[in-house]
Amino acid sequence: MDHSSVLALFDRELREGARPEGPGARVERVGAVVRHTGPAHGWNGVVWSGLESAADADAAIAEQIAYFGGLGREFEWKLYGHDRPVELGERLVAAGFTAEPVETLMIGEIAGAVLDAEPPEGVRLVPVTDRAGVDLMARAQEKAFGSDASRFRSHLLERLAADPDAVVAVVALAGEEPVSGARMELVPGTRFAGLWGGGTVPAWRGRGIYRALVSHRARIAAARGYTHLQVDASSRSRPILQHLGLTPLTTTRPYVYTPPQLP
Repeated sequence: MDHSSVLALFDRELREGARPEGPGARVERVGAVVRHTGPAHGWNGVVWSGLESAADADAAIAEQIAYFGGLGREFEWKLYGHDRPVELGERLVAAGFTAEPVETLMIGEIAGAVLDAEPPEGVRLVPVTDRAGVDLMARAQEKAFGSDASRFRSHLLERLAADPDAVVAVVALAGEEPVSGARMELVPGTRFAGLWGGGTVPAWRGRGIYRALVSHRARIAAARGYTHLQVDASSRSRPILQHLGLTPLTTTRPYVYTPPQLP
């Protein structure tokens, strides 16, 4: 895999050419910025920027703060390690953004990935297609990440109802208890299937559930004609993904801005 070519393809298809996620969402290019606007419980933020200088960056940052602030939306500026200017992250923090943990953008060709991982004995993978399944998946997410999953629940329900072919969600059950869950975003007209979530409750970690969820979704992506997998990987998932055939290409870091009027 030619790393620079694949990274350029990723930028072109999924960032600069981003598509709306969910009902009522829209994507627009404003100058050298591509932003995604969705409902309050959905994803709002900057997906790509082609800024050349510090002055350009400051002007674009101020413009997005004014735009999303006017909507009363918290939003995220998703910064990648190869974005310019090099001090863009510092300028975002200076403007009031909060930097979240760094993750690694990993991409792999599905044809070269290891897709034979199965869940451990006693665990089964169940497709999530309705409210009951979403509730099970949200329960797993809350136990895995220790955070409220109400926004996730609302967003996934909307996506499944509005565009079920563009999102694949699956929950891992031990008996009737949800122990992990993950989803996959399939972007029509691109070569990329994005893997998201994959949170496993602490007591069930280290048993191969995450690996099985990756393999399960990758097989579905391949059957639907997608050629590449894309993951924003944590330090915990990165070695597993490398073992499965994905390659780290750059870093990614969310910078989150909360307008002063929001609690």
